[in-house]
Amino acid sequence: MEMSGGPAGGTRRTGTVKRTMWGGLRQQWKLLGLFEIDQQHEFYSLTSMMKEGLSAAVQTTIDNPPPDELSEDDYRLEVTQIHKDFKMETFAGPVFASLRRSLGMTEKEYQHSLSSDGSYLQFISNSKSKADFFLTNDKRFFLKTQNKREVKFLLSNLRIYMEHLEKYPHSLLVKFLGVHRINISHRRKKYFIVMQSVFYPDDRINARYDIKGCEVSRWTDPAPEGSQVIVVLKDLNFKGQYITLDQQRPWLLRQVEIDTSFLQRLNVLDYSLLVAHQPLHQDERHQGLSFATLIMRTKKSVITGSSPTHAGMPTVPGVVPEEDSTMLVSEMDGGTVSCSFAESRGGSDPGSALSGRTCNEQPAGSVTDSMELRDFQAQNRRLLPNFKNPLHVIDGPEHRYFVGIIDIFTVYSFKKRLEHWWKRLRHPGQAFSTVSPPSYCLRLCQWVQDHTK
Repeated sequence: MEMSGGPAGGTRRTGTVKRTMWGGLRQQWKLLGLFEIDQQHEFYSLTSMMKEGLSAAVQTTIDNPPPDELSEDDYRLEVTQIHKDFKMETFAGPVFASLRRSLGMTEKEYQHSLSSDGSYLQFISNSKSKADFFLTNDKRFFLKTQNKREVKFLLSNLRIYMEHLEKYPHSLLVKFLGVHRINISHRRKKYFIVMQSVFYPDDRINARYDIKGCEVSRWTDPAPEGSQVIVVLKDLNFKGQYITLDQQRPWLLRQVEIDTSFLQRLNVLDYSLLVAHQPLHQDERHQGLSFATLIMRTKKSVITGSSPTHAGMPTVPGVVPEEDSTMLVSEMDGGTVSCSFAESRGGSDPGSALSGRTCNEQPAGSVTDSMELRDFQAQNRRLLPNFKNPLHVIDGPEHRYFVGIIDIFTVYSFKKRLEHWWKRLRHPGQAFSTVSPPSYCLRLCQWVQDHTK
């Protein structure tokens, strides 16, 4: 039967539309979060190929470790491996292997995380991005599909990205660990990147934010109370809150300034500052004050290839090898390590850059770290927490914060310039995302300045 065109029919139509919209919103809520990619999942076939291809690609670097000095050929290298149902192409493999090594990551553990028996997890967010997001089963690594332009942009700027990380080894920029392409017969090629997750480990994180430093479209409805849905909140959700770091605040302000200035050089915008926090346990609030922990954190922050066991290790900091930990403890027990940490003006602490501090280590038969310590402040380093994923973790007095800069592929093109002028007309007097790279850089730095203490 046809619906009447009169007022009553219009009311019924309106009610139907509202119910449909509400049903769609409820369905969207159900979709947000993490989902195991089991055999019935639409991405099971793709992620199975990813796991198989990544395992073989990493095995190549296990069998052929990257050289200590990277060449131009390493940056241009493309390796294709043929599997039963697909081909996997790996771009600049030695370069990314070198970065993984510099982060204290062994190829075996990287391979294990990427290809373990556990299923990948699909992460569905409220992002406008059309990319697909996957997490390894241990949630340590993100895999994200990218378009060809974004991959080309990353690879063309890979050398200066690596140079930035070498110059500022405590950078907050997301760590790209691999770029790959899957080629399946009669289907479109699929590019994807592997990244270190900023929010790792996430077992006690109670809030996550994606910050761009603006207002327009920067509010997300929080998840219902008691819900297990993971919602990444935005700038307006953060209103009235602060990242309370106390003495580590100057380091964060400076590092954000350094990293966003680098992104300005790349002429990019629309990147995000990820922020998450969790309360510190009582014992965690004081563990950074012990002498032994200060030594461990110093070693973690400046570790280089000076140890013959780890010759060739680049200067980007990673984990302290277990044998080094044992050696350090025995040295301290035997009184062979002498350190003095002098408070500098501005109240630096063991977590901030080592301005005004000296540390003299002279265990028998070892190379001192005096040169690295002298360069510490120049490279804007801080004492890293004795914690997994230390480059993205900053402990304040009461909370542990996870901080990183992601999504660095949006170039300020002619199309973006047109979008900027259109948004100026549509949102007069309001702060929106699409602005010039210098303005974007300054605005995000100002947001960090205004929301930290």
